[in-house]
Amino acid sequence: MQVTHAQPRRTLAAWAMFDWANSAFATLVVTFVYSTYFTTAIAADEVTGTAQWSRAIGLSGILVAVLAPPLGALADRSGWRLTCLGVCTLVCCVASAGLTGVHPDWVWAGLIALSLFVVANVAFELSTVFYNAFLPELVPVERVGRLSGWAWGLGYAGGLLSLVLALAVLAREQPLFGISTEAGFNYRAVCLLAAGWFALFSLPLFAFAPRQPSGGRPASPRTGAYREMIRTFRRLRHYPDITRLLAARLLYNDGLVTIFAFGGIYAAGTFGMSLPEVIQFGIALNVAAGIGAGIFGVVDDRLGGKRTILVTLVALTVFSLLSVWAPSVGWLWLAGLSLGLFVGPNQSASRTLMSRFVPEQHSAAFFGLFAFSGKITTFAGPLLLGIVTEATGSQRLGVATTVGFFVLGGLLLLTVDERRGIRMGQQTDPPSDTSSDRT
Repeated sequence: MQVTHAQPRRTLAAWAMFDWANSAFATLVVTFVYSTYFTTAIAADEVTGTAQWSRAIGLSGILVAVLAPPLGALADRSGWRLTCLGVCTLVCCVASAGLTGVHPDWVWAGLIALSLFVVANVAFELSTVFYNAFLPELVPVERVGRLSGWAWGLGYAGGLLSLVLALAVLAREQPLFGISTEAGFNYRAVCLLAAGWFALFSLPLFAFAPRQPSGGRPASPRTGAYREMIRTFRRLRHYPDITRLLAARLLYNDGLVTIFAFGGIYAAGTFGMSLPEVIQFGIALNVAAGIGAGIFGVVDDRLGGKRTILVTLVALTVFSLLSVWAPSVGWLWLAGLSLGLFVGPNQSASRTLMSRFVPEQHSAAFFGLFAFSGKITTFAGPLLLGIVTEATGSQRLGVATTVGFFVLGGLLLLTVDERRGIRMGQQTDPPSDTSSDRT
């Protein structure tokens, strides 16, 4: 099935606004502020904190990989896509807000903080499964690159503004509004900011999202989800280019996840940046990433998703190596801003290429596999970085491990035939697959 007309503008705007909404959690909690606060204030030392944070990211990835395919398939079958999105959003907001209350002097502070983070991060990642699944039915295939790129750019703008607010109100010697600095409460409070931001700005999507009809008879929550997942894996054999894209993303996304999880930690641990300086660094990176995502959205529609992703992977490889070599903070800024320009386009183009390939009637199920491919080995990048950092005592050598994921992912992506993938995605399921659905 192919979309011939776009949804109303308010629906498109509401969908894109969700990228703006969830960006605060990714920016403030995962990448720049709370992750850095954890390694410097809660963990025993920065090397230990880096290793512990890497394991939390890795565990999150494993859980998402296990849960995303069956839940995506169940959402398609039952028509629960928007409901699942709402539940995941709520869980992420509550767990994120809970991080604010974890005092660094508690005996089990590290374990409690990491546990809450894993819950919040898993819910955040699962929410993207149901969110991304709306994309194929919003605009015609020739316009998905622009919509996805615009939304991703809006997301980086949201991350930028949330960082500015955190810096202006919280991350300062004398926070505004009488907010306490005792035991780093002002830095922990960024988690509350992230939760409120996500909750508030996600509301338009729940008001204006297109309602999804049930794809068939309701499935049992206990067994139906996994039966639907098996059906989805069976369908996958009829779409070889989706399989190859997922395999490539399985690798190169590991590099991206590692950069997101350890950008702030690396800046603080290796270059001695303070938390306010890390936030300023994050602001600059979000500006660069937003610009890159916006520009490459148009490039994506003209050159195609595969070429766009390949260009970004070459650039990510080069500038990751530059960040490892960087002899000074100035060089790190250059490498970081350059990485930012290509991180957003890589993610956006991956999403749009997948949306061009998936059959619309199974979009949530296939985007569940998309999340699966993005998470099934995401423990590998962070854990490898943590192991190398712990073994050598060098964050630089740990960060260098990301390069291999970009190179290997790019080589696999070369085997994808974009035209064939689009053509097959616009067809109905093969007859043999339809019969298997009734089993």
